[in-house]
Amino acid sequence: MRHIPFILLLLVVSCAPVKVSYDYDETVNFSAYKTYNYYSDIKTGLSELDSKRIFNILDKALEKKNLTLSENPDFYIDLQTSQHKEANRSRVGIGIGGGGRHVGGRVSVGVPVGKDNIKRAIQFDFVDENGKGLFWQAISESSYNPNDTPEKRLTQLQTIVDKVLEGYPPKK
Repeated sequence: MRHIPFILLLLVVSCAPVKVSYDYDETVNFSAYKTYNYYSDIKTGLSELDSKRIFNILDKALEKKNLTLSENPDFYIDLQTSQHKEANRSRVGIGIGGGGRHVGGRVSVGVPVGKDNIKRAIQFDFVDENGKGLFWQAISESSYNPNDTPEKRLTQLQTIVDKVLEGYPPKK
C-alpha cells in the first residue's frame, strides 16, 4: 500500500509526453539497409553518461528491427540535441475590487506559480554516405530535468528512443 505513491509517480514520469516529428526520402528502399554505425566524431550535446545510455538503448532497439552494428555500415547515425526554457504559464490571479454608488475600481495581478520548464529536442539523422545522404530524420521534444536521477534519465531516454523508432522504417 505504501508503494502506491511511488508507482503513480513512476507512471507520471514515464508517461511524460514525448512529441516526435518524422521526415524521410520517399525514393529510398528502406529494406536495403541492414547495418549501421555512429559517426566517429559525433557530438550529441548530452552528458557522457547520457550519451552512453542512449547509444545502448538505440543498439538494443535497432537490433529488434533486424539492424546490425557494423564497422562497414549501410548508413550512419548522427544525434544532436538542443535545449530551451519554456515559460511557465501557470498563474494565480489576485484581485481587489470595490463598488458602491459612485466608487469603483479594480486591480488584478497574475503571479507565476512554479518554475520554467526545460524542453530538450533530440534530432536523429540516418545518413547513407554512398550517395543518398540524409534519408530519414526524427526530432523528439520532451521535458528535461538536469537534476533527475540516473534511473529517471534512463527511463526518459528509453521512452524517447521507443517513440522515435516507431516511425522507422516509415509506413508508405
